[in-house]
Amino acid sequence: MKKAAILLLTGLFAIFMASAFNPASGWSAPSTSSKAKATTSKGAKPSGNEQSAMVAKLNEQAGLLRQQGRYAEAEPLYLRSLAIREKQLGPNHPDVATSLNNLAELLQAQGKYTEAEPLYRRSLAIVEKKLGTNHPAVALSLNNLALLFYAQGKYADAEPLYRRSLSIREKQLGPNHPDVAMSLNNLALLFYAQGKYTEAEPLYLCSLAIREKQLGPNHPDVATSLNNLDELLSKKQ
Repeated sequence: MKKAAILLLTGLFAIFMASAFNPASGWSAPSTSSKAKATTSKGAKPSGNEQSAMVAKLNEQAGLLRQQGRYAEAEPLYLRSLAIREKQLGPNHPDVATSLNNLAELLQAQGKYTEAEPLYRRSLAIVEKKLGTNHPAVALSLNNLALLFYAQGKYADAEPLYRRSLSIREKQLGPNHPDVAMSLNNLALLFYAQGKYTEAEPLYLCSLAIREKQLGPNHPDVATSLNNLDELLSKKQ
């Protein structure tokens, strides 16, 4: 199974949601705003800005630990970030969806699929309710849940999620957006994993064409598309 070519986009989800919602750079992307002190005078309740800065710091630390494979150390930081956001913003705020997504991705990286699934589903439900069912953030949530099913070989469960994600992106972002290319690539990978090479090939070709046009011929995503297509053609020989 070609897991290396699949795009796990939690980090990009973070950046996108941050720009969409603004509040204190949402999701778990490292904060790029001016640093607010997370400490308070003894006995004082942290302000909203201080709590947001604290959450950003927790997410930044957790993200670094996750990149290093130090999952056991990252998990309590993500859990603390989630708890702060739920208390500060309420259980259905988009930033809570961000924290849920981050925690789910961490669990998925450890093969804890059963624990990750309800978190992905709750994150998806929040963004659907708050942003509408056709928002690009919903497309990304659908993609992440589909990736979880793909990792487990649950291809029948993954396919409709990938297709819905692709449809939203084509409608909201246009047919030549790099995120559309990513959806096409992931759907093609799904078909490839099932030996459906005839169905996968045109998706790979379309994804490659978009990436070459939008990102340039020397972009790493173009190299990924070329590699995927080469492996597919070798299987068909």
